[in-house]
Amino acid sequence: MTRRYPRRRGGPITALEQLDLRVRAGEVVAVVGPSGCGKSTLLELVAGLQDPDAGRIAVANGASASERRAASAFMPQHDLLLPWRDAIANAALALECAGVSRGEARRRAAPLFERFGLAQFERARPSELSGGMRQRVAFLRTLLVGRPVLLLDEPFGALDSITRGSMQDWLADTLASEPRTVLLVTHDVDEALVLADRVAILSPRPAHVRAEIRVDLPRPRRRRELVTKPAFAGLKARALEALEG
Repeated sequence: MTRRYPRRRGGPITALEQLDLRVRAGEVVAVVGPSGCGKSTLLELVAGLQDPDAGRIAVANGASASERRAASAFMPQHDLLLPWRDAIANAALALECAGVSRGEARRRAAPLFERFGLAQFERARPSELSGGMRQRVAFLRTLLVGRPVLLLDEPFGALDSITRGSMQDWLADTLASEPRTVLLVTHDVDEALVLADRVAILSPRPAHVRAEIRVDLPRPRRRRELVTKPAFAGLKARALEALEG
């Protein structure tokens, strides 16, 4: 798959060039690479928000942009919660956009608030929630759509390191109880190794898959315990070596 962008002067900029990546059903694949190499562009292409200039993208056997959108749920870097809506209304928004009535959408969202650590915050506005809680609401909104493929773009990038670690553990538990096929973009190698079954390392722009690393570490994984293990250190060294080229 190749994606180019025109510019006013000079030739087009090639963001991705002959990038080849396959994700099996039920697999969690993390994508890491240098800043500006096209990781977010990759997610937008998979989500059907862009089309490639060459090559083919298929999600659940659907290759057109509309079929890719119908099969995937995209969570961007920022939570994008609507400030005038409370937490449960924000979580239910995706269902409402899919044609579910407002009342029914909220009824579907309500039972999940306790499981997601959000009990008693259903009526809180985004400004009243911590960063980690806002991300949980955003993830709940993404999950409620019921799509088989989740596309997560730096979901915890704006959080402090302590909150980020706890959110990684929370996401691992959530995916264990609500299995999905996941493509996760992150710049944090530790996060990729904690969450993923496989890590794809991208080259600088124009990006292609420089290396793939299978994460053969037992689950459940807890970041605090995992990062001290020699097997984790070995995988991290391989990932960093691939990143550095």
